[in-house]
Amino acid sequence: MLTIDQATYDAIVAHAKRDHPDEACGIVAGPEGSDRPERFIEMINAAGSPTFYEFDSSDLLQLYKEMDANDEEPVIVYHSHTATEAYPSRTDIGLAMEPNAHYVLVSTREHGSDEGPVEFRSFRIVDGNVTEEEISIVATLS
Repeated sequence: MLTIDQATYDAIVAHAKRDHPDEACGIVAGPEGSDRPERFIEMINAAGSPTFYEFDSSDLLQLYKEMDANDEEPVIVYHSHTATEAYPSRTDIGLAMEPNAHYVLVSTREHGSDEGPVEFRSFRIVDGNVTEEEISIVATLS
């Protein structure tokens, strides 16, 4: 199960809506081995595409150096789908390289950047196997 605080949930949704019609992407880091998503890191979609996302390789390298220095790891890897459901594509599955991460997908297909609900789902992706998991949104992580 993914436990996420309301502020982080809201930040991910706001990023997805703001970048629509392009896919948004980012990471939420947390202390190594804790499974606690604590530090929201909005990334730039280097692909600038409505159907594909790609982290900028130099930004990603810098982020991993930062996380390593802070004894952090990616707890959530998120991105948005702008025209399809919030479910990992074959490309998403192939790019999933963090076996301990929660892969969050947000679909903005219904309302785009306008007010209105989004589809927000979380998955574990290990060795090409996709398993959806429950999400618990809490006021603050305790």
